[in-house]
Amino acid sequence: MFAPANPSMNRSWREVIQDYTELTKPRIIVLLLITTAGAMWIASEGQVDGFLMFITVLGGAIAAASANAINCLYDRDIDAKMERTSWRPIPSGRIQPFNALIFAIALAAISFTLLAVYANLLAACLAMSGIATYVGVYTIWLKRSSTQNIVIGGAAGAIPPLVGWAAVTGELSWAAWVLFAIIFVWTPPHFWALALMIRDEYAKVGVPMLPVVKGAEVTAQQILLYTLLIIPVSLLLVFPCNVMGLVYAVSAVGLGVAFIYKAAQLLKEPNDRNVARSVFKYSILYLALLCVAMGIDSLPLAHISGDQVIALLQTTIATINP
Repeated sequence: MFAPANPSMNRSWREVIQDYTELTKPRIIVLLLITTAGAMWIASEGQVDGFLMFITVLGGAIAAASANAINCLYDRDIDAKMERTSWRPIPSGRIQPFNALIFAIALAAISFTLLAVYANLLAACLAMSGIATYVGVYTIWLKRSSTQNIVIGGAAGAIPPLVGWAAVTGELSWAAWVLFAIIFVWTPPHFWALALMIRDEYAKVGVPMLPVVKGAEVTAQQILLYTLLIIPVSLLLVFPCNVMGLVYAVSAVGLGVAFIYKAAQLLKEPNDRNVARSVFKYSILYLALLCVAMGIDSLPLAHISGDQVIALLQTTIATINP
């Protein structure tokens, strides 16, 4: 199973393991795990069980790895033609397609088992739905057929916080779905900024990404539109959900304003790949810092709820105008 594609290739086990690791796109997985951990922290009000956190994050990572491996398997034809992806293990011939498929199936089975046994069945089924959405909806159905591929298919990347929430509570509350919505709205600006950077490669292989079909200016407009939605959507955790407080609210507004500013800069220079790269990098920083703000706000010493803020304002006004 772990043999290289060409038996004549004299390669060490370390190199083979590295190839299978690359097949899972580990850098993408890290960002997804941050949202999973953030959801668990909020759901448990900062009192999450360490073992449950470990198992859920591990199970989520393995599920994402399975989805990414299948994505690499299905897209091996276009990956071979794109400079950015031609080095990947399958198009470069370092891993056989059949081996990659068996590897991906094994990962999915391990993920489901871990989550079902040590978390709960809902979390396990949600993780599997993430694989199905990423592979079936995004990779197979939309990626090569629609400019809205990353919008609809982006739902797959918004499932990890649902997995984390379900692992802690055994259910999905409105707050969990708000976390889903935050990632769903964040995905288009994040991915379209990347697409602007490498639009020539997408055009070369006939993938109808928005910058290829509609152009850079329309893409920049859409990026700005979605960034404008990020602040109100992120603040739903404060009101009406009331699971986040003042620390998170201030952070969400500040980070969101900076995101809008970056998007506005891109709209002024939609063809500047360096500006697009700046938006792409900031989008990653935005999501990471927003999750950090969630974690800090969940701590008892730092949490000031929306109701407490309103009460404080009423007290202040009453003091000023007795």
